[in-house]
Amino acid sequence: MSEWFETLGGMHARVWDTLAQGVADADHPARYPTFATVAPDGAPEARTVVLRVIDRPDNLRIFTDIYSYKIRSLQAHPQAALHIWDAGQSLQIRILAHVDILTGAAVGADWDGVPDHSRQSYGTKPAPGRPIADALAYSKDPDPATFAVLDCRVMAMDVVHLGRDHRRASFSRDDDWAGQWLSP
Repeated sequence: MSEWFETLGGMHARVWDTLAQGVADADHPARYPTFATVAPDGAPEARTVVLRVIDRPDNLRIFTDIYSYKIRSLQAHPQAALHIWDAGQSLQIRILAHVDILTGAAVGADWDGVPDHSRQSYGTKPAPGRPIADALAYSKDPDPATFAVLDCRVMAMDVVHLGRDHRRASFSRDDDWAGQWLSP
């Protein structure tokens, strides 16, 4: 019997199992991927987000405030890269995704599933990233009108396992996720 990292199918399955663990377990490293975008002026941006939903075989969902700067970046360049490092598995996952911004009635069911304490993140005044007079000069008033879902359609993945023998594979929507070994 082979280890998961010895086959392309095992690598691909491990990525999705790891993402599922991130959704289910608030302490799992896949719960908080780095989410990178390109600002309207072309500058790179990276921030930590919370992975909320996965839909196999190729979709991730992240919640955000409609007034966050990442929305403007995604409106200008609707692609993002996600990065996850899981030290326990010696596993690096890089994902390239096309992102659609969903709001209003399209995200009603998502909003209904957001716990009350988490709703505080949607409706901050002034809006996220705006200047304030001091560290606590803001208020939180949950507002479903400011709630957005980033629907991330996975286009490609680059997966590295740093075991005794390093292994790297790429997976693409273009080849129906068949996979290709790469030099690590």
